[in-house]
Amino acid sequence: MATMSIWPLAKRPEHCRLTDSCAVLGSKRLTRAPPLGPRLNPALGFLYSDEVQIGPETVMTTLYTAKKYAVPALEAHCVEFLTKHLRADNAFMLLTQARLFDEPQLASLCLDTIDKSTVDALSAEGFTDIDIDTLCAVLERDTLSIRESRLFGAVVRWAEAECQRQQLPVTFANKQKVLGKALSLIRFPLMTIEEFAAGPAQSGILSDREVVTLFLHFTVNPKPRVGYVDRPRCCLRGKECCVSRFQQVESRWGYSGTSDRIRFTVNRRISVVGFGLYGSIHGPTDYQVNIQIIEYEKKQTLGQNDTGFSCDGTANTFRVMFKEPIEILPNVCYTACATLKGPDSHYGTKGLKKVVHETPAANKTVFFFFSSPGNNNGTSIEDGQIPEIIFYT
Repeated sequence: MATMSIWPLAKRPEHCRLTDSCAVLGSKRLTRAPPLGPRLNPALGFLYSDEVQIGPETVMTTLYTAKKYAVPALEAHCVEFLTKHLRADNAFMLLTQARLFDEPQLASLCLDTIDKSTVDALSAEGFTDIDIDTLCAVLERDTLSIRESRLFGAVVRWAEAECQRQQLPVTFANKQKVLGKALSLIRFPLMTIEEFAAGPAQSGILSDREVVTLFLHFTVNPKPRVGYVDRPRCCLRGKECCVSRFQQVESRWGYSGTSDRIRFTVNRRISVVGFGLYGSIHGPTDYQVNIQIIEYEKKQTLGQNDTGFSCDGTANTFRVMFKEPIEILPNVCYTACATLKGPDSHYGTKGLKKVVHETPAANKTVFFFFSSPGNNNGTSIEDGQIPEIIFYT
């Protein structure tokens, strides 16, 4: 049965051939053996009787045979068997098989399992056996539930195993070489400076210039540009949403070190990942900014990030993200804060007290906005900064 691969251009790794490795499924050893000979019996039995007897020892060979001889019903039985036995500790092994046999549905289930149990999946023996394209496909995901420093440690383990597969000495240079494009997919800006100093900075995999640039990113403002993604790995399902509270944009909002603040409540549990902020009225500019979310009654800071953003001089909003998602509970009052350092900016007017965000599934997320008492740099329900809240439901 012909199906579209989710890796249409990916190379088939040598260590994924049917004849040269085995993997654990349940408590038994699952052998990927040559497709011919007596191991054809489950497939022959199905062809003669429509009865299928698949076990851990025969499922991969049976799937290979079903693919080779175009028996889609038998193929479906094999995929169903593998899906039922999918767990965190064999998710990477089955992901490799899903890629090898062009089974996108099984691959998607494997990736979901890896998202939900990332630490356990990366700790499994099968992780270090995957090929570089599969590694990159996983590192590109926004939904991995793991600290970036631990993810980096797992990637280093993979690089060491890949050096051995390629019969290369396990040196810093060779680990960097085998990682190639995968190294650029590690989101170093999401680490704390302590995590970066204790791990990647001493790993020898990054160049001296990269280490210095990243240390500057952690410690100075304005921050230098780094060639690494700083978007949080949200550990969330679903689609990113954004709620906008202003209906019009005007010019000239000034900054003197005081935080712009707006309070809000929401009708359902969400996770906030960042804000949309206005930028300069004077053309392309870099801003320094600290963003926070504070639980209003408890005066407890739930998350913050010292960062920066670049604007292009238009009245558009510009994304500023937290390092990790912040859980927002229904009917609890929170304060969104942004302390900007930079030139006068655009600002929003004709603000809304109530904003309803509706998804295609007809699920409504309702925001209520309230002015924040005290010194808030002038931001209120009616006008000011913090025009957008970026979230997942």
